[in-house]
Amino acid sequence: MVEAIVDFARAEAQNAAGRLAVIAELVARRCADDERAHWACDEWDAAAAEVSAALGMTTGRASAEMLMAMSLRHRLPRVAELFLAGLLSYRMCEAITDRTYLIQDRAALTLVDKAIAEDATTWGALSTLKLQRAVDYWVDRYDPGAVRRVRSRARDRDIVITVDATAGTAEIVGRLSATDGEIVKRAVTRIAYSVCDDDPRTIAQRRSDAMGVLGAGGDRLACLCGNPDCPAPGEDGRSAGVVVHVLADADVVDAEPDPAMHGEKPDADPERPQPRTGSAVLTGNRGIAPAPLVAELIRAGAKVRHLRRPNDQPEPQYRPSTALDEWVRMRDMTCRFPNCDVPAEYCDVDHTVAWPFGPTHPSNLACMCRKHHLLKTFWPGWSDRQHPDGTIDWTSPTGRTYTSRPGSHLLMPTWNTTTATLPPPNREPPPTIGIMMPVRRKTRAAQRAHRITAERRLNDTRVAERNRPPPF
Repeated sequence: MVEAIVDFARAEAQNAAGRLAVIAELVARRCADDERAHWACDEWDAAAAEVSAALGMTTGRASAEMLMAMSLRHRLPRVAELFLAGLLSYRMCEAITDRTYLIQDRAALTLVDKAIAEDATTWGALSTLKLQRAVDYWVDRYDPGAVRRVRSRARDRDIVITVDATAGTAEIVGRLSATDGEIVKRAVTRIAYSVCDDDPRTIAQRRSDAMGVLGAGGDRLACLCGNPDCPAPGEDGRSAGVVVHVLADADVVDAEPDPAMHGEKPDADPERPQPRTGSAVLTGNRGIAPAPLVAELIRAGAKVRHLRRPNDQPEPQYRPSTALDEWVRMRDMTCRFPNCDVPAEYCDVDHTVAWPFGPTHPSNLACMCRKHHLLKTFWPGWSDRQHPDGTIDWTSPTGRTYTSRPGSHLLMPTWNTTTATLPPPNREPPPTIGIMMPVRRKTRAAQRAHRITAERRLNDTRVAERNRPPPF
């Protein structure tokens, strides 16, 4: 069985290498026209859309695969040979292409490719950090200015917020400057102590809630004591600080808050009624929100509006009404191009059959992010056909067909989104004559060159120190 595991791992690497080799060939054929390099949706975007749809991955991940494929083909041919033979894994080759990204000198790149190809088969099992260091050793030896590092921790400051809608919480991990950190710490502490002593939350829970108040621009935390004479305000601005759409059934909206969400860990009480297990959907591909959390938001002042089903008759104008626009966004939840996760709130509401040949009707409207909207409008070969329930059948330039279903079908399966069946258009819409593709200020190649130059510049001081002759 162990031998079989090894054989399958080698075959898996060979298949991955073959896939990337074909992706590289596709990119070479699709991205050979420099005339469209300034298009906002350029040849690279068009090729990434095809790879994304074919492999069932996001456009960003498809673009990363394309970069890796082109790097193996044109920059690291010896590493690519080992990969194709199954002697290197996808993970190793991904690290190698990433850590050699800044090398621009062709001679240095050849030396690094040769050295890594001779050395990598002896590395064995390495952690991610050790794998990066193993590649960096050879990069530093032949081109020290191309080692991917951060000049100082100050340049590495960032805030990453990961939302876990199912748990009703979010994790914040980041780095601030010392002065900004002290400012945030003092502000959060002050807000946390703005409630009365009867508030059921612990100080840790209040500090957590204070971050939301801070983000909403507030300076006080709403007290949850429930006392009619409480001096603390009843609202703290979080309910109106930002708009977050939650799609829920009526019975979920009527759920009661869970008292166990606050305070110390409660003792087990089998007689205490358990909170409702129903759920609601956070739009924008953010997942499920528990019913008690929705009830907590409503108690804090969140507005509840009933989603109106659109009329069967088309609207007479090009731009959909506010009610129709909202209904389509709630139905779709994300961009409707295959495997695209851009939230509907950031998308255009597009006519599947161009208006006025296609009506302003929910059976002819779908959310499209700006990139894929431009792809559909200006790049030949892509076509879409929408069904009354919102399902869209996409046909690629190579004739392959992909099906995209509204996000509500997955997360709200009991919601009937089927609307009226529309008659076929009287005639095909004419080509997009007179409509111009938006252009970018810099081509994609110029942007990459700028990023490489900027990152290499961070190493200038270190390289100068390294090359300084020793003192006499």
